[in-house]
Amino acid sequence: MHDAISAEKLGIPSAGVITDRFASTARVMADFAGLPGYPVVSIAHPISNNTDDEMRAKAEEVVRQVAAILQSPRRPQ
Repeated sequence: MHDAISAEKLGIPSAGVITDRFASTARVMADFAGLPGYPVVSIAHPISNNTDDEMRAKAEEVVRQVAAILQSPRRPQ
């Protein structure tokens, strides 16, 4: 989250990617950084015991969601 928020503040469109266990922490971090409503993509936690196929499916979904965020005309202010 820190890197994504830092990039966004430098004018580089970005989106945070986290596991769902840390969704509330990510929102607090974005709010604290002055980016309320910052776009975050979350995937199911945990990921350490996922099979290759499960990780591939999660990665494909993350790519789809991040692409939609980056193409959205509504970006954090």
